[in-house]
Amino acid sequence: MARIATIGVYGWTLDGWLDALRAADTRLVLDVRQRRGVRGSEYSWANAQRLEAKLAEAGIPYEHRKELAPTTELRRLQYREDDRVGVGKRSRVGLAPEYVERYNREILGQVDLRPIVEALPTDGSSALMCVEREAEACHRSLVATLLASEFGLPVAHLTPP
Repeated sequence: MARIATIGVYGWTLDGWLDALRAADTRLVLDVRQRRGVRGSEYSWANAQRLEAKLAEAGIPYEHRKELAPTTELRRLQYREDDRVGVGKRSRVGLAPEYVERYNREILGQVDLRPIVEALPTDGSSALMCVEREAEACHRSLVATLLASEFGLPVAHLTPP
């Protein structure tokens, strides 16, 4: 049976990130970012070309699943909420209720996940990847919740030490 892990970028080094994926027996990384870049030299390893090369070296296939990424408008909605409550993207611990409702309706409500699920490896886990440290602060947790409820897939959230 397929399993789902979720992982962010913030808080990890490349080596720690790859070790966490290996420990979770990850056989596929599903990048659910709209833009596949991360600002700052500390996380330059997570920019698309570098990331794909490092995953290839590690023997872990990679897919960009842009259809699961929030729109620019939805990201801006969350940023406004972050500003209102005084947190930054790197320190966010939760998602705005309006963001959750709209992401579920506008993104997950429009995507047929069955073909994605049917293509997942069954001999390990597939990791939903974005940038936020905490899964609850990222849309990847919403995707994982739906995969668990609709398809019965077990979910583990990988968090940096």
